[in-house]
Amino acid sequence: MKLLVVSICHNEAATVGELLDRIPVKIQDITQIEKWVIDDGSRDDTVKIATEHGAQVLSDGMQKRLAFRFRQATELALSRGAEVMVNIDGDLQFLPEEIPDLIEPIVENKADFVAADRFTDRETGTIRRPENMPVAKYWSNKLGTAILGRLSGQKFRDVTCGFRAYNREALYALNLHSAYTYTQESFQVLAMKRLRIVAAPVTIKYYPDRQSRVVRNFSQFLFGSALNILRAYRDYAPLKFFGNLGNFFFVIGLGGLVFTLVHWIVTGGFSPYKFIGFGGLYFVSFALLVWVIGLVADMFDRMLGNQERIIERLKRLEYEDNGKRKK
Repeated sequence: MKLLVVSICHNEAATVGELLDRIPVKIQDITQIEKWVIDDGSRDDTVKIATEHGAQVLSDGMQKRLAFRFRQATELALSRGAEVMVNIDGDLQFLPEEIPDLIEPIVENKADFVAADRFTDRETGTIRRPENMPVAKYWSNKLGTAILGRLSGQKFRDVTCGFRAYNREALYALNLHSAYTYTQESFQVLAMKRLRIVAAPVTIKYYPDRQSRVVRNFSQFLFGSALNILRAYRDYAPLKFFGNLGNFFFVIGLGGLVFTLVHWIVTGGFSPYKFIGFGGLYFVSFALLVWVIGLVADMFDRMLGNQERIIERLKRLEYEDNGKRKK
């Protein structure tokens, strides 16, 4: 079984060498390990140091952001014939020594996708906020996890962690569109496609003075994450998405109409609450429109499902032979 360990780096010269040196050389049931660094326009010696420490490097000198680079990573893993791909940050927040634990469910064929869980203590199993993790980031992660769990019908602990493992089936299934980040969207896509998702508690170290490469400020992170979740939910469960949205407006409109009707029965007139009746009528009409959009979107969802299956088949045709030759 071949493992590809990928680190997407932007100006990580201070840590990338140690990261690469600490990646295990031998892992049970893994016959081949390749170390890759995908450089996202670093201006320091990241590329030079990564090469010196045994990594193969993809670099085009431009910064194209995390989501674009992750799509490159999945295509790289498929083209190299990897049965397992691990993505790990280059800043040593995570321990490379824990890669064997992360991929174990995949090696044992118990999972297609393993996501690191930063919030469960490896020793005690208790849920806690990691030391030095910003409070706002912690609670926004918890909120995003709860929303994704609610939308997908599954229970997750951590949906934004960058330390993850994928088998080949998960890599084929990933067809991501986000320009911001891939973490929440990939969870949603793999959950909607009914792939097996497992959480693995990991050790995490936060550096108090370190600025995140992705999260520049809390509002940006929260808005971007929420937008990605809603887009994925809209695309993969449109009937639920537009149905719930229509229900929201319908309840408001129905409340206004009922209030107006009761007022008319009691007083024999609509004044001074005519605007509530007209508002209720507007909201009910808008709800009906949203439901119609939902029905149309559901029909498009069938087309999306067919397109996804076509894309997966094309990936298999493109990468299967390449993978066999490179093993």
